Amino acid sequence: MIAFLRFGACRPLSSTGTTGAAFLPASPKWRGRSHLYHSATNGVDERKHPVVDSPYFPIYYNDIFEVDLPPGHRFPMTKYRMVRKSLERKVRGLPEEERLRVHCEFCPSPLATIAQLATTHDANYIHRYLNGNMTQAENRNIGFPWSLQHVNRTLSSVGGTVAAACAAWEEYARRIDYLEESNGHQTAQFVNQRTAHLCWAGKHHGLPLPICSFDSSLISVLSAHVAGGTHHAFKDYGEGFCIFSDIAVAANVLLQRYSLKRILIIDLDVHQGNGNAALFRGNAKVQTFSMHCSANYFSEKEKSDLDVELPVGCDDETYLSTLRYWLRRIEQHNFEAGKSGASAGKQFDLIFFQSGVDIHQKDRLGRLSITPNGISRRNFAVYDFAHRMQSPLVICMGGGYPKSDDWASIIEAHAGVYWDAHQFLSKQLNVDDSINYKLSLVHTQQL
Repeated sequence: MIAFLRFGACRPLSSTGTTGAAFLPASPKWRGRSHLYHSATNGVDERKHPVVDSPYFPIYYNDIFEVDLPPGHRFPMTKYRMVRKSLERKVRGLPEEERLRVHCEFCPSPLATIAQLATTHDANYIHRYLNGNMTQAENRNIGFPWSLQHVNRTLSSVGGTVAAACAAWEEYARRIDYLEESNGHQTAQFVNQRTAHLCWAGKHHGLPLPICSFDSSLISVLSAHVAGGTHHAFKDYGEGFCIFSDIAVAANVLLQRYSLKRILIIDLDVHQGNGNAALFRGNAKVQTFSMHCSANYFSEKEKSDLDVELPVGCDDETYLSTLRYWLRRIEQHNFEAGKSGASAGKQFDLIFFQSGVDIHQKDRLGRLSITPNGISRRNFAVYDFAHRMQSPLVICMGGGYPKSDDWASIIEAHAGVYWDAHQFLSKQLNVDDSINYKLSLVHTQQL
């Protein structure tokens, strides 16, 4: 069934139940680029000159917040560290010249603040959860026993997505600011409320020049969280291992802090993103798109802006053709239709991708038959869509439930989501162009 489009560094929680100061991304002109590389990059340091052409890919992770679940608990808590470690090994194993293509940084997830949670969730619900006053029935519906350990993990699940989203928008805005400062009025005429991307074209005295453009050579802006995707959380209750909706909180923080115009959530978990559908019902600033299995509802079905149901056993080709069709429909839709003086223009200021891999043919809870290759092709379809839409993309984790004897396939599928994003960025910039541009910065500063 397809619904019609509606388109027209915080401290851990202490035993007193209080959090540290709000996480605010650094905002100097070069945004702390003196720490571009984590240990996964073997200590490569780019401190001498600001780099604005190479893609920046911050990856937040919250597996530092460990939770001791009861023996036999069915939630695969240890997968988060396994995914992050797998991804770090992949980045570390790249030849140096390939590592230079993408400025990849691994960052511990900060804790969400109460103020951030309150942009989305009921104040009484937040208070009762943080202070351990939930009923047994509520905790049973969520799927976790309450503990202070789990409170910190929950806050980091939200805080990491907020941080990744802010990082993506700050990086995007920084690039536009640089264009305006570098090219002056000539660039400004292309820039309308920071809705352009950066690419590099042309030469001046043998050096590349920055220009603002809307063609296929644009450099994407991506960020990621190796956690989150908690799309079954509602305003005043949780279910399906979800307490607070990290994506919803991050979207609302962005709308308030940066006055964004419109955000899109692409949810490709095997289950419907029912919590986000309910949280943003009637809110034209956040559009929700959920593509999921028709037989995997465990609670009442909600109505997203776009719901696409897939049959049990759906294979790669059916899945991918359906996804591409609806992404193209979204791309072609004029969200400003009917508004005075409106034109198609830029559709979304930012996109979230809930990247659940429980569509995997070997997933314990999923009921689709998507191969590892099919999941990778799905990932690239989303990254290419965001690229065409000229929108920063924030990648969050989602469902993925290994069978007791086969963790490897699900871990690899999760890690592949982020690795595919890294490779997507890597292919957008030639290393020689990056080196030439760094030389141009030195040359310019010496003049």
